[in-house]
Amino acid sequence: MRVLTVDDSRTMLAMLKHTLTSAGYEVLQAEDGQQGLDVLRGNAVDVVITDVNMPVMDGMDFIRNVRASGDYQSLPILILTTETSQEKRDEGRAAGGTGWIVKPFDPEKLISVIRKVVH
Repeated sequence: MRVLTVDDSRTMLAMLKHTLTSAGYEVLQAEDGQQGLDVLRGNAVDVVITDVNMPVMDGMDFIRNVRASGDYQSLPILILTTETSQEKRDEGRAAGGTGWIVKPFDPEKLISVIRKVVH
């Protein structure tokens, strides 16, 4: 299974890569939403994990762009962020996010959520 992680924090990208590869996933990474779109266009993935607050293109715009392509309507997109407000959660759902995980993440819970959303 292949996972795309999108986050502007290299530390977070490293933590995600370690967690996911340890669980047997192949990991592709991007540092902002635009780079995420570029990676997604060239690679098939089973699930996306994206941050919200990033330069160039934030997570919400990234999700909207992914959903605008007919190819990715059913692709699970998990939002992994420090944001906790209901307003942001609602915005994420409206943009097309599948789930919401608050940083710092629990590795076991992250893997569990991925298994739930990928059929």
